[in-house]
Amino acid sequence: MIQFLLNQRLITTDKPASTTLLDFIRYDENLRGTKIGCREGDCGACTVLIGSLKEGKMEYISATSCLTPLPNAHGKHIVTVEGTNLPDKLNQAQQAMVDCSGTQCGFCTPGFINSMSGYALTCSDVTVENAISAIDGNICRCTGYKSIERAAAKFTEKLEKKDQQNSLNWLVANEFIPEYFLEVSKKIEAIQSKNYNTNGQVPIGGGTDLYVQKHDELHDMDLDYLFDKKELNGITFNGNICTLKSSATVTDLMENETLLNAIPNWYNYLKLLSSTPIRNIATIAGNIANGSPIGDFTIILLAMKAQLKLSNKENVSRKVKLKDFYLGYKTLDKKADEIITEITFEVPNNGTQFNFEKVCKRQYLDIASVNTAITVAVNENGITDVQVSIGGVGPIPKYLDKTSQFLVGKELNTTTLKEAEAILQTELSPISDARGTEAYKRLLARQLFFAHFITLFPETFKMDDLV
Repeated sequence: MIQFLLNQRLITTDKPASTTLLDFIRYDENLRGTKIGCREGDCGACTVLIGSLKEGKMEYISATSCLTPLPNAHGKHIVTVEGTNLPDKLNQAQQAMVDCSGTQCGFCTPGFINSMSGYALTCSDVTVENAISAIDGNICRCTGYKSIERAAAKFTEKLEKKDQQNSLNWLVANEFIPEYFLEVSKKIEAIQSKNYNTNGQVPIGGGTDLYVQKHDELHDMDLDYLFDKKELNGITFNGNICTLKSSATVTDLMENETLLNAIPNWYNYLKLLSSTPIRNIATIAGNIANGSPIGDFTIILLAMKAQLKLSNKENVSRKVKLKDFYLGYKTLDKKADEIITEITFEVPNNGTQFNFEKVCKRQYLDIASVNTAITVAVNENGITDVQVSIGGVGPIPKYLDKTSQFLVGKELNTTTLKEAEAILQTELSPISDARGTEAYKRLLARQLFFAHFITLFPETFKMDDLV
């Protein structure tokens, strides 16, 4: 049985586990504030809050319920827009939207309200910029967004005095959330003692890939729900080696203090990956196993010399380098009964620098036309180590082996880079598609390769010298 707290009510259900949280909320519980929009995690109309009990404290994230398998709600607090309502008045997010005319047709409004309420629950650094970032997964076709941005600013003003040491009580007292939130942790603690066991044949993590590709087919599949398995969660460090368990999310890495301190612009790089509600539930192993030629995190990890640990049902494991994992388009060096259980990679240190570049039709919330990453180390004699990867220019995420080998031992100058770029072009095999022509992708590959060095070595390279 699956058990969770839906707003204030305990839910116990034996619905098919493949049911999405969205469908359960709307059709089984008749909570119609959670809307059906795209069913692909793009529009945010189905956004809910998911609260988990960690070390005696509730931690909330926003998530797209259209891509969330029902078992991923087990033992948690699910908050719909109805669950943010105060008894006799509007909460602060609702009031800000009213005061700033942030809603027109109203279809998207519940998603915005939930995302803003989630920001109130989680924010430690209260800024307008962060408040707007919290609603980056919500699309509105009516307002032009400026009224919603003004609502976010007004909401932030009221949130600036938040008591970080006693946040729940402060949020209740100041009409951001209803009073029942104060009792949620006790109720969740009781649920957590009742485990939900899963051991199907088809692995699924956050659901952000499979529920887009195979929404209808999943209802007939024997799924193994991996997202909340303790042995598959966590991030650890041993020297400069980082080990990710397979259910680590993009948000987990985006907020990891060790990585934030080690890699300049780490937060800004990951901000280019999807939206907040997707980053909160999308697993790194899922991004890798998807096999997409433009998987953002795959490209990042290729440049960090990542290695995968694959394990089968008998817990027999083997390791494979990420650059050897992709055998062809959507063809992996992975057996049917294996899953990715760990990803290890080298955190840049001792002078090694990292950079990530991505071009797409929109700056944010979009799939790359071409993306690329690099780690590079230099000394007074030149380049001592370099790893370059690129996506969108072939059938698989591409590790540029010849280009990387050529650069090692070379002087760091314009001639070297131009010679390396000529080699890079021989390693690409782009095709013309909806995201650009072959010629355009080759041009992007050239420009982004040079952009790595212009960004990392601004005293050595100027744009006019290379492009």
